[in-house]
Amino acid sequence: MITSQPGVAIVAPSGCVPDPQAVERGVARLEAHGCRVFNYYDHGAAFQRFGGTDEARLAALYAASENPEVDVVLAVRGGYGLTRLMPAIDFERLASSGKLFVGYSDITALQFGLYAKAGALSYAGPFAASDFGVEELDDFTWDQFWSCLAGPTHTILETVAGNPRVEAAGTIWGGNLAMIASLIGTEWFPRIDNGILFVEDIAEHPYRVERMILQLQQAGILARQQALVLGDFSGYRLGAMDNGYDFPEMLAYLRKTLPIPVIEGLSFGHIPRRVTIPFGAQASLVSNELGFRLTMSGYPTFPRA
Repeated sequence: MITSQPGVAIVAPSGCVPDPQAVERGVARLEAHGCRVFNYYDHGAAFQRFGGTDEARLAALYAASENPEVDVVLAVRGGYGLTRLMPAIDFERLASSGKLFVGYSDITALQFGLYAKAGALSYAGPFAASDFGVEELDDFTWDQFWSCLAGPTHTILETVAGNPRVEAAGTIWGGNLAMIASLIGTEWFPRIDNGILFVEDIAEHPYRVERMILQLQQAGILARQQALVLGDFSGYRLGAMDNGYDFPEMLAYLRKTLPIPVIEGLSFGHIPRRVTIPFGAQASLVSNELGFRLTMSGYPTFPRA
């Protein structure tokens, strides 16, 4: 169990928050949990759709990472914006701070850059506003984060039928599929061999999901992995032209086509009930026809060991 609570910085490296009261609720919940909260998000300084100008968002990242009282840097939300910052980010500077960077969706780009440039691990986990600041907090999402942060291991159990039998071990990595696809061929895409890749997305039609996963295959990335684990893919709408081509049909095609096993049913994505995954940790995956277990270790926790 955690015996003391971390200092938590809230930053907005991507989009602004539609409801500023969600930030206030998130801060209040963290403080009630015993955290020292340092809020670097100023709703009044939002620029267009972003949490601030490019320069301001980058400066907040550095300020949060270099605050000696901060242990965890928690993104306020995702949205779009990190792609604009990537060429300017000094990832080694962020990594050398020893802070734990937490988020998902657009934050996937930051996590990829941290690992590719500095070998730094991070957390694919909740947002300060759109998770911790919602009116009805999801206890599972909250507990998953604190359980993972406490370490030294973190186990995810999923009950889902129809997956293949798999026993695999390797580096766990991944995140938002659209962000991952956008980074292929860039300096921020890490070379990970024998890994377990997890992906999720929102409002992406099955054919676009298929296209991005085939891009990963055709770029030679999937052949170097042990397994592909699918999180939540919801929010899309089928049309008359699909003619029976839906997500299950797309999944069946991928399972016939890809050189590695495909597991579905990970509670991760743009959903209220979501697991936390330490990006870059060592993981073991055991799957059968009833469900799967994903156990992770060797990642930074709080308090530090």
